[in-house]
Amino acid sequence: MTPISAVIITFNEEKNIGRCLASLQGIADDIVVVDSFSKDKTEEICKEYQVRFVQHAFEGHIEQKNWAITQAKYPHVLSLDADEALDDTLRQSILNVKSDWKYNGYSMNRLTNYCGSWVHHCGWYPDTKLRLWDSRLGSWGGDNPHDKFELQSEHKQTSHLKGNLLHYSYYTLEDHYKQVTYFTDILAKAQYQKGKKAPLLVLLFSPIVKFIKDYFIKKGFLDGKVGFQICRISAYATFTKYRKLRRLHQTKGVSLSK
Repeated sequence: MTPISAVIITFNEEKNIGRCLASLQGIADDIVVVDSFSKDKTEEICKEYQVRFVQHAFEGHIEQKNWAITQAKYPHVLSLDADEALDDTLRQSILNVKSDWKYNGYSMNRLTNYCGSWVHHCGWYPDTKLRLWDSRLGSWGGDNPHDKFELQSEHKQTSHLKGNLLHYSYYTLEDHYKQVTYFTDILAKAQYQKGKKAPLLVLLFSPIVKFIKDYFIKKGFLDGKVGFQICRISAYATFTKYRKLRRLHQTKGVSLSK
């Protein structure tokens, strides 16, 4: 039996962390929560589940997750966000892997709950994620805040697990808009640092292309009113990201103002 460490990063996750930790019971042999100094009841809830709770200053999603791996007791790591939980089928799939670990990493589908509705289109499902792996064979990469675990080129042998990683994303539309503001700040700064630009045509037409792609090509309309809302806000987020990137170039990298 291969022991697994579950690793979670948190900041003010009292709404979600209990559900996440409950889904890991009987699955993880070690659970460590790396918290960036929450001001709510996150720590109190973690202590109720008797998990290891470590605080570490947040320097970015990628940086925090890579540091969190160093706190795992075992090299085989299951990485979850605080607003995620394993469904029963995925729990059994992971138990099967523990009994017969054959690959360097295992991916899984993520199913998102948006304001009480499960979203099966809009480009939000299956939203495949590599979340179970041998931490010695890779590291977190990508662009903040869209991090992803990347196995080394010679160790990319993976398998896909049955079941869903349940993602409880937004409870209200206000939550979604707040996240758009937060994420587009990070994305615009990351792209600015890489020298990327946002021509006026990109600013004007990318949101339109984004909406058409998500609502029609990826069948967001099949999710009804929720699908339209998601696709509309996603298009708005695209516009906002490029608008902020243009502003950074105009101000030569001065911090964004709300």
